[in-house]
Amino acid sequence: MGIGRNWARPLAAALISAVALAGAAQAQPVEREGVKLEATASLGGASLQLNGVGVRTRAIFKVYVAGLYVPQKANNAAALLAQKGPRRMALTMLRNLDADSFAGALNDGLRNNHTEAQLAGFKAQIDALNAALKAVDEVKKGDAVNLEFTPETGTRITVNGQAKGPAIPGEDFYTAVLRIWLGDKPADGDLKKGLLGG
Repeated sequence: MGIGRNWARPLAAALISAVALAGAAQAQPVEREGVKLEATASLGGASLQLNGVGVRTRAIFKVYVAGLYVPQKANNAAALLAQKGPRRMALTMLRNLDADSFAGALNDGLRNNHTEAQLAGFKAQIDALNAALKAVDEVKKGDAVNLEFTPETGTRITVNGQAKGPAIPGEDFYTAVLRIWLGDKPADGDLKKGLLGG
C-alpha cells in the first residue's frame, strides 16, 4: 500500500504539470477597448501568432485597435520587419472614418518612414493601395480591416472579410506598409510599443 502511494504521487505531479503546460500552450485572446483578438490566426496555409496589440489615438480620439500577426513573435521592430511569409495587420475601427482620411493617414505613414527614392520605387503599389482604400468609401465603427500579405498573392486589403481591390505584388512593399506602424517615425509611438508586445 505504501509503495502504491509513493508511485502515485510523482504520477499525479507529472499529470498536473502536463495539464498546466497544455493550458499555457493555448494562449488566451487579448482584449482592448472591447475588441477581442485571437492569439493565433491562419493565413495562406500558415499559422500566425499575435505579436502585440495597441490602440491608434489621434488627438484625443481613439481610432482603431491594431493587432500584428506574424510567423514568429519578436519584441523589436527590425526582427519583425525582416520576417518573411504570411503576415497580417488587423485593425478594428473604434470610430467611422472616410476613405480619404484613412488613405491619407497611411500615406503620411509611408512618407514619414521612406526616402523620396523609395517612395518613387513603390509608386505603382502605393497607387494601387490608394485605389483599394478609396473603393471602401467609408469604414465604420466595428469594421474589421485587415492589411495582409501572402507570398502567392501579395498585399490585400479586406473589410469584414471582403477583399477590396486587386492584390498588390511585392513582399518589400508589405514591409514598407508595416513601417507605417513599426518604422522609426511610427503613426503612434504607444501603438508601436503595443505591437512590439510592450
